[in-house]
Amino acid sequence: MDISSFSSDDFDTKAWINDILKNTENRKENYTMSLVMKLQLYVQQVNNALEETSQQVLASLPKIMRDTKNLQQEALVLKEKMAAVREEIEKIEHDTGESINTIEKLDFLKNMLNIAKQGLHESDNWTVLVNDLEEVFDSKNVENISSKILGMQNSLKLLVSVADYEDRKLQLEGLKNRLEAIASPAIVQAFNSNNIEQAQMYVRIFTSISRLPQLMKYYHKCQKDILLQKWRNQLEIEQDESVVQWIHNYYSVLLSNWHTQHRWFNQVFSNESAVNALIDIYIDVLSSLDPSLNECIDAALKQVSEKLSFLYDVKQTTKQFADNLMNVVNHTSQGKPDTDMTNKLLKAIYNHLISYVNKYAAYEQANLMKQLSTLNCMKEELPDTIQALGLSITSVIDIANAAKKRCQQITENCGYCGLLIALRAFLLGYADFYRVALRQIDRSKKSEEDWNTFQLCLSLLQNTGDVLLKLQQLEKDLTNSVLDLTSKEAFVDYKYLLLNPTDLKELDSLIKCVTEGTQLSLLDHVTTEFNKLCSDIHHTTYQVVFTPISLHLDVVQSSQTWAQFANSSLHNSDLPDYSFSPQEYITQIGQYLMTLPQHLEPFLFRENPSLSCALKAVDQEYSSVADGEGGLASVFLKIVARGTCQGFCDRILSICELSQPASRQLAHDISYLNNILEELGISLTDNLQQLSLLLKIPTDQYQAQSSGCSARYVAAVRQMRNIKSSN
Repeated sequence: MDISSFSSDDFDTKAWINDILKNTENRKENYTMSLVMKLQLYVQQVNNALEETSQQVLASLPKIMRDTKNLQQEALVLKEKMAAVREEIEKIEHDTGESINTIEKLDFLKNMLNIAKQGLHESDNWTVLVNDLEEVFDSKNVENISSKILGMQNSLKLLVSVADYEDRKLQLEGLKNRLEAIASPAIVQAFNSNNIEQAQMYVRIFTSISRLPQLMKYYHKCQKDILLQKWRNQLEIEQDESVVQWIHNYYSVLLSNWHTQHRWFNQVFSNESAVNALIDIYIDVLSSLDPSLNECIDAALKQVSEKLSFLYDVKQTTKQFADNLMNVVNHTSQGKPDTDMTNKLLKAIYNHLISYVNKYAAYEQANLMKQLSTLNCMKEELPDTIQALGLSITSVIDIANAAKKRCQQITENCGYCGLLIALRAFLLGYADFYRVALRQIDRSKKSEEDWNTFQLCLSLLQNTGDVLLKLQQLEKDLTNSVLDLTSKEAFVDYKYLLLNPTDLKELDSLIKCVTEGTQLSLLDHVTTEFNKLCSDIHHTTYQVVFTPISLHLDVVQSSQTWAQFANSSLHNSDLPDYSFSPQEYITQIGQYLMTLPQHLEPFLFRENPSLSCALKAVDQEYSSVADGEGGLASVFLKIVARGTCQGFCDRILSICELSQPASRQLAHDISYLNNILEELGISLTDNLQQLSLLLKIPTDQYQAQSSGCSARYVAAVRQMRNIKSSN
């Protein structure tokens, strides 16, 4: 039987039994009995083995105890010996302490004597080297001179404590200066010709005499002079080329030079950073160009007509060079290049653009005003002018959006404040076109009915509202663009490269106001101007509509109008109201008012977002109604009706005298106007209703029935009707 599975950690009794019995279906009882007997035998064997093992362990215990006791005794003996050794060491230290101190003092004296001896030797050596140097200097052999100076330098290290150490140090520096003066022509020649062997020799020499920084300065100056000379030569050779081409070609020279000099530098100055050295040189070169980039660009700007296009080309050329050079720097650097150094390099590359970003507002404004002058909105005929203004709106907004795009392309959005200045000037200039059209309307107004001028007014008002809608969207786009700037890492870098401190502060202030949700309108003056335009056009429209009404109302204050009723058969106060008929002036006003809605229908009785926007900018009353059908028209009619009622009131109050029939006639005229207004869904004003009531009151009941009316109106009507006060 295989009982190896009994020792398994996951032994399962049931599984083992089922597995043993699965193939013994016919003789299961016998087989089970056999298994039980085998298991009993195994148990017995295990018990016997345990018994024997226990007996062996019991027999070996006395030996283990004896061994443990022996180890304990040996440990005690070792402890006693260690204590004895420690006491012996302490005794030796006590007995020999003075001797060791004496030995230390003697050793110190020996070392001092050796130093003094060596110092005397080096002092003699110094004198010998100084005497030899004069002869070697005459030979102008740089390597021999440097070896002598190196010997003097080593000697000086051992002469620190001598009294004239500082004088000797100054003497050594003077000798190094003489060596440098002798070697400088050859050094310049080696650097200018890129002679690796000669340059390596001078690196060894200058490193040995601790003058490597001075040699690096020679290299810096030589490279700077070479690159500046290349700029001057290029300007002479390429006089017929454009300034942009000059800049592009010179940038190509700088990139090529970087690759060449980086390899050469690493071969010569193996322990120095080529990237940092070349960055220093390029920063110096870019700031020392003669003539400078700004002088070349300024001269070109005076000659080109498309200044923004020219500046875009300059900026793109500069940006391309900066990107290419930074890729080269990152590729050739052994590790991550120094951030401060790369920032200084980028600042030098973009430095010539700062003044043009500062003047961007002026350049963009001039460009926008030039485009504005080409719109040709002002025509000989007024209707053509208004139509041209309507057609120009899309072009104007497209021009503004193009300016927004140019701002990103030329200034990387760093000139956003300048863009807003230019856009405001451009849009205010565009608003002047509307002012001119409005003045033309004012000059063409007539005193009689003039529905053509009225339609032109509404068309101009609709155009102005369309501009307002477009301006709202433009301002929203501008605001979103400002908000997007804060999330762009590249913009944060560019604003420090392209802006002077004042412009940077102004831009940060603008971004802060927008991001913090300050109530700031980027096109505030423009929006205000077009809102005022809407008000002025609306006022002119009202005047065009109201002028005929005003002329008809002038009849009311004429004494001749009421003199005809002085001897009238209608003098009897008991006559009914239908005995009176409205006079011609009021019927003309009524007919005029009834025709007004049909002239408003093309504009206000249908959905018209542009005109709705314009009217809502005029009066809060328009904003209080929905944009549904007829809502805005009803407000305009109410305004005209109020004006009519107020004009009627003013003229009634200017009447000097009214007979009783004239008074009733006037009241009937007011009633007729009331009927007309009711047809239009409008009510008489309270003032006119009070005047109508006061005009109807019989003379003998005037005092009693006039209570509750305006004291001013009561007194005025009493005076014109010659009613004596009971008081």
